[in-house]
Amino acid sequence: MNLADSPFLRACRRRPVPHTPVWYMRQAGRSLPEYLKVREGVPMLTACATPDMIVEITMQPVRRYGVDAAIYFSDIVVPLKAIGVDLDIKPGVGPVVADPIRDAKGLEALRPLEPGDVPFVTESIQALTGELGGTPLIGFAGAPFTLGSYLIEGGPSKNHDRTKAMMYGAPELWHALMERLSGIVLEHLRIQIAAGASAVQLFDSWVGAVAVDDYREFILPHTRRIFEGIAGVPRIHFGVGTGELLGVLGEAGADVVGVDWRVPLDEAARRVGPGKALQGNLDPAILLAPWEVVERKAREVLRRGRAAEGHVFNLGHGVLPSTDPDQLKRLTDLVHAFTPES
Repeated sequence: MNLADSPFLRACRRRPVPHTPVWYMRQAGRSLPEYLKVREGVPMLTACATPDMIVEITMQPVRRYGVDAAIYFSDIVVPLKAIGVDLDIKPGVGPVVADPIRDAKGLEALRPLEPGDVPFVTESIQALTGELGGTPLIGFAGAPFTLGSYLIEGGPSKNHDRTKAMMYGAPELWHALMERLSGIVLEHLRIQIAAGASAVQLFDSWVGAVAVDDYREFILPHTRRIFEGIAGVPRIHFGVGTGELLGVLGEAGADVVGVDWRVPLDEAARRVGPGKALQGNLDPAILLAPWEVVERKAREVLRRGRAAEGHVFNLGHGVLPSTDPDQLKRLTDLVHAFTPES
């Protein structure tokens, strides 16, 4: 199949498709026994910098499920590590930053990213595109707010208190941090596209913590800069808990707006407005229920997704570690076979 004719890329561009395309956030990872075997004893950031491992892990769900797109195996903090930020990914915790950024001096740790900082990205993507053939590869990056929260808090945070304190209390410092991060993120995405990625997704995982007006003032200009700096491939924008932000997420410039499980897709289409495709949005926890429940809920997502100008089926967030891979295989087959009458 010609890559440009792939159902995933056609849906992203709001063109007719032979079936609803499907891929899953975190499809390459913790729920797969073959992934656990490859990763055994290997730290996450080591795996993310080892081309052979990146290629194998990225390909695993494509082989097992027959999804319509692969997503590059990595982590959102990889570009920060590559420019020298002292951080690690602690099992069961997440990214932990040794020296959180709390003042202007801390910004000095954030130099621009260059292709030579991440040669493993270019090598891995070039190898993957050769192996994937007509299946698109999605590159990705973390958005400035989410990366900024890790850098300010020093690790994962439930309420993002220090992050918001800087945003509200030191707006000049905040915008300087966002500006540096948006430059790093944009370059990271451009490197992936230059190497052969067919689409990119910007993960703003924690941006649902802010109000609409604050998003417009403190985040939108920097997200818009990233999307305006990318050309030639579909751009996907995703965050968690962003039901109230869907309209402004659409304004940021992406072609596809990812929707978590909290807002039905027909309502999401209304909030986002015309000119965008949608991606989502089955609750990942539903996959832990009996198949009859999964099937009923998935059909509902597919039916509501018809309200969108283009629909890429996905989960509302990442695959949970305890998910049975056979459920995802059955779900993939169901999505591919779905018709409104069935």
